[in-house]
Amino acid sequence: MNGPSGPFVMARSPQPVIVRRSALLSVGESVSLSGILLRGLALSACAWLGLTLPTRLQACSADDIPVLTGKYSKGAHGQEPTQEALVALGRKIFFDPSLSASGRQACASCHSPAHGFGPPNALPVQPGGLRMDGFGLRATPSLRYQHGPQAFTEHYIDLMDNNGQDSGPAGGRTWDGRVNQAREQALMPLLDAQEMANHGLSDIVARLRRAPYAAEFDALLSLPGTHILDDEEGVISWMLTAIEFYEQSPEDFHPFSSKYDDYLRGRAQLSAPEKRGFQIFNDPERGNCAKCHPSVTPSSTVIFPRFTDFEFAALGVPRNPRIPANRDAAFFDLGLCGPVRHDLSDHPEYCGMFRAPTLRNVAVRRSFFHNGVFHSLREVLSFYATRDTDPQRWYGRGQPRYNDLPARHHGNVNQEPPFKPLPNGQPRLSPRDIDDLQAFLNTLTDRDLMSQPSPTKRLMVRPAPGHP
Repeated sequence: MNGPSGPFVMARSPQPVIVRRSALLSVGESVSLSGILLRGLALSACAWLGLTLPTRLQACSADDIPVLTGKYSKGAHGQEPTQEALVALGRKIFFDPSLSASGRQACASCHSPAHGFGPPNALPVQPGGLRMDGFGLRATPSLRYQHGPQAFTEHYIDLMDNNGQDSGPAGGRTWDGRVNQAREQALMPLLDAQEMANHGLSDIVARLRRAPYAAEFDALLSLPGTHILDDEEGVISWMLTAIEFYEQSPEDFHPFSSKYDDYLRGRAQLSAPEKRGFQIFNDPERGNCAKCHPSVTPSSTVIFPRFTDFEFAALGVPRNPRIPANRDAAFFDLGLCGPVRHDLSDHPEYCGMFRAPTLRNVAVRRSFFHNGVFHSLREVLSFYATRDTDPQRWYGRGQPRYNDLPARHHGNVNQEPPFKPLPNGQPRLSPRDIDDLQAFLNTLTDRDLMSQPSPTKRLMVRPAPGHP
């Protein structure tokens, strides 16, 4: 959904997380349902989710089959619901606007399937709230290829990519990594006053009881002689479980169906511009894109990259005056160190850092970076090329660089290529280089997004009679 606009508390990992493989998926691995282990569902909804709920919660934003354990692991006839049934139910919940206080906003309203489950338009932040006139702080991230990110840690060590070096903060979900599980992320917009605007868990349950699929929900998930809809805790637990199952369905969320995937499979060839773009993408002295968005080359063991390392960086993107909060000149969205995430506020070295998004389907986006300040892929690539050689183009004549970050944190901003100018002061990327990079990035678009007829209208659940 729209990005976050308030506090959400998460425990951080004090110990290094050591990973012995990159964020890659081999062709021999399952791509069915990944990254979910549901534990402790017998606890209260908030305790089970590991949440600390303020008065108004505010949001954004191992590959095995999920294992259901605890009180809410059995459905009708005492059997675990099938994956297919939970995915189908989760899809209906995802497309249901009646779960919002306005009756007009579903998960799919901000995470549009026709746009890779990212924003459906060029707005920097999406409207929401009771009257659909509220706005958060951050652009809507894509939910595609988010299966199984590593848990957030301040000390990420990837033995494959970094030779055992500490890469710093990495992992988690949302722009600032403050939650780890899809079910945690799914609850946030439901309670965000600027998004679906439910006042509490009871409001969500009441709306689901009126949903057109409520009878199906009850029949699938109730133990014999009971009605799960009578159990608020059970409704919340199963609702978030169903959303999580849906968000791990391969057809919708990680199809690996782009031209680049076909190239890795040996079923397609890259054009000359696409090949040049791929070389620039991987060249640490030119594009250096693979530093944060790892790619692979075809080999006898084919692997499909997610084009993100889930690590964090400060890029110094320009301030976006179209975000309402930015009308206050003293306000700054500092990413890892606040104002939404609070547990790292004592780490000034993290200020301005946001998580690297996947570049899959980047060509269908119309709003880029955490603040949605750019609206075309070419504009983004030009920023990378000329941020420090032509700063007035991005920040305005006579204006300071990195104007969306207090001066005391400017030292956090990434200075590596392609930002770093050549010794002669010229950009590392030429206009032709940008053309070629764009050509390569276009190959990362999934097959179902090559044309743009939106399934949103077809799948959107109609509110039950009597709902506003």
